[in-house]
Amino acid sequence: MKLVTNEEEIKQLVLANPHFKQILGIIEELQLADCWLCAGTIRNFIWNYLSGKEELDQSNDVDVIFFDPMISYEETSQLERELKKAHPQFNWELKNEVYMHMHNPDTAPYKSTYDALAKFPETCTAIAIRLKDGQVELIAPHGVADLLQFIVAATPHFKTSTTRKKIYQERVQQKNWQARWSQIQLMDMAEE
Repeated sequence: MKLVTNEEEIKQLVLANPHFKQILGIIEELQLADCWLCAGTIRNFIWNYLSGKEELDQSNDVDVIFFDPMISYEETSQLERELKKAHPQFNWELKNEVYMHMHNPDTAPYKSTYDALAKFPETCTAIAIRLKDGQVELIAPHGVADLLQFIVAATPHFKTSTTRKKIYQERVQQKNWQARWSQIQLMDMAEE
């Protein structure tokens, strides 16, 4: 196991994993606008790798996000069902970020996948990867340092609202990531 210290090394690690490469290929074939693999799929993969565990736990969700105002919520659900049927070896979660702002209190509609990603609850989860023309692209609005150092911290969007901060805190408690990865450091858990 090699230490991962930056975005370029994350991309290399992802490409070296045959399951991850297969997932990225499937996502690229969807040809959805602004489409990325994201969140817990990447976070758990990196944390498992850095902990010496099986890198891709196939019981976890495969989180895919895209941004297309021309595709309805219902059509997105249909696309997810088709994806699950075509590739049942993975637990697909497909979300059109055009509609996902409704799940965060007092949040304006997102303008892009990047905008949505920046407003995810935790900085370590706000990361996305895609394969485009054989190259891995990575976006991380809050950087990758927290992810690589096992730091769970609220994104600025979740810090700026008492309601959202409470949602962040409840989510972190419910997820209980430190039971699986003992080196995790939890931030923004105390009331200020």
